[in-house]
Amino acid sequence: MTYSTLPPGIRGILSEILSGVPLKICIECWGTDKISLNSDLDDHLPRITIKIHHPGVFRELILTQDPLVLAEAYLKGFADYIGDFDDLMLLENLSYSDIKHSQAIKAGVEAMALPALPVPFDENLPWHKLQFGTKERDKAVIQHHYDAGNDFYRLWLDPLLLYSCAYFEHEQMSLKEAQEAKLDRICRKLRLQPGEYLLDIGCGWGALLRWAVTRYGVKGYGITLSQEQLAFNQEIIDQEGLGEHLKVELLDYRDLPQKATFDKIVSIGMVEHVGVKNYPIYFEKALSALKPGGLFLNHGMTAIGHSEGSSLNERFIARYIFPDGKLSTLSTNLAAAEEVGWEIVDVDGWRSHYGKTFRCWAANLEAAMEQAIALIGEPKARLWRLYLTGFAQAFEQNHLAIYQVLLRRRLDREWKLPLTRKNWLD
Repeated sequence: MTYSTLPPGIRGILSEILSGVPLKICIECWGTDKISLNSDLDDHLPRITIKIHHPGVFRELILTQDPLVLAEAYLKGFADYIGDFDDLMLLENLSYSDIKHSQAIKAGVEAMALPALPVPFDENLPWHKLQFGTKERDKAVIQHHYDAGNDFYRLWLDPLLLYSCAYFEHEQMSLKEAQEAKLDRICRKLRLQPGEYLLDIGCGWGALLRWAVTRYGVKGYGITLSQEQLAFNQEIIDQEGLGEHLKVELLDYRDLPQKATFDKIVSIGMVEHVGVKNYPIYFEKALSALKPGGLFLNHGMTAIGHSEGSSLNERFIARYIFPDGKLSTLSTNLAAAEEVGWEIVDVDGWRSHYGKTFRCWAANLEAAMEQAIALIGEPKARLWRLYLTGFAQAFEQNHLAIYQVLLRRRLDREWKLPLTRKNWLD
């Protein structure tokens, strides 16, 4: 059967749920059917066009009442959007609360009659059969995200391949300058001294370690679960002749030796992957690895208030970007650290900086979208486009936050740090 027009019940539901979105919307269905919504609103409002290529999109949207369907349809190529991607993010505010029961029944019957999508959204992914929270599953999900290929990340990251929040000291600062400012700020917060031994938990492509080794004279040790990042680190360490001062290994943080080996420890953007249930062992492992008198800088994203994992953006990220990742509130992070024996020295909020960082990344990816598609395929390139733009908005609108927390061992009774933040950063 060919469906050339959209059934009236589904049309009515679409009009209801989209009427509260401050956008002028044109929905172009398969064939020649078009639906214009909110055309009577202010002419200055943004306009977007949603192109639906398969009736199954409406089937899923009506039966699940989940706006995430629209994002998933875009990823799978069942829908396209024409307009500013920032405006498209407003579609997450769809509300079914005013739908009458009789309307919902009618639309549901019509939706059941529509053909299902040929490719289900909830496809099985490699880690689905692995037990949650195990080292094997954690390794699989990390490699899913970070092993997209170094050439892909080079398209939109800065030259040092820093995939974490930059530090913008002024509005005109470039991404490259802001990332370098971040590296130096971290090293100064840790008060790195020549000859000290620095551990980087989840070291990425190793930029922070190389910065600390070459500019502060420390020895460095980094751990990662990404094969791509490990290979990159080993190659650049050889190229720059840093083998005597720096080592990177494929290692789970839970396998760190129970020995106070390191003078300073840093973890940038790693805690998001740990999961709340594993916070105790995460903070315990760092504590046992740190020598007396040392410092630990933990840098990570947090949820806002009590919205942990509930927003559309967070559900999208948990399913497609950071599988098994779970953001908690700052208070949850701090409580977990204190529980195992850390003293909180300093808490530094970087939310505005991450909004700017994601904007830079999104613009870089947009400019290189054709190359990205060639490297990782169109579905994954679309996924990254949604992710970077969505997270830029999330930080700008205070839906997500990020903090740098400086910690020291509670057993270290004597205070050997400067008395003010200004002094320890000088």
